[in-house]
Amino acid sequence: MADEANKSAFMEIQGRMIDLTGRIKQVHTQIRNKEGEKKRAYLTLEELRNISDGTVTYKSIGRTFVLEPMPVLIDEQEKKFKDSEVAISSLQNSKEYLEKQIGEVENNLKELLQQDPGLARQIMSMSV
Repeated sequence: MADEANKSAFMEIQGRMIDLTGRIKQVHTQIRNKEGEKKRAYLTLEELRNISDGTVTYKSIGRTFVLEPMPVLIDEQEKKFKDSEVAISSLQNSKEYLEKQIGEVENNLKELLQQDPGLARQIMSMSV
């Protein structure tokens, strides 16, 4: 009976580890995307600041270009830059939380395997 309970506990821990690993990969991808957005906004801002104030500027909306004043474009890029920074910070916090959860799951798995060495042998024989 205890053997079945340990097997089901192992399966639950394994499922949770797979879930957490997938979620942390997802967060890494989101961080990478936000860093790209932040970099594009920064580079665009630098180019806009090098242009004189009297220059006619256009904003791309799909396939259309719309006349926009320079300050509006600069404000939009600054907002994108700041929003990306906030999002990256939030995602970093999520990543740290998920890493802590993975550590807890690893500890639970270690404890389970120390309690039942027979389970460890069964797992090793299954993976071969």
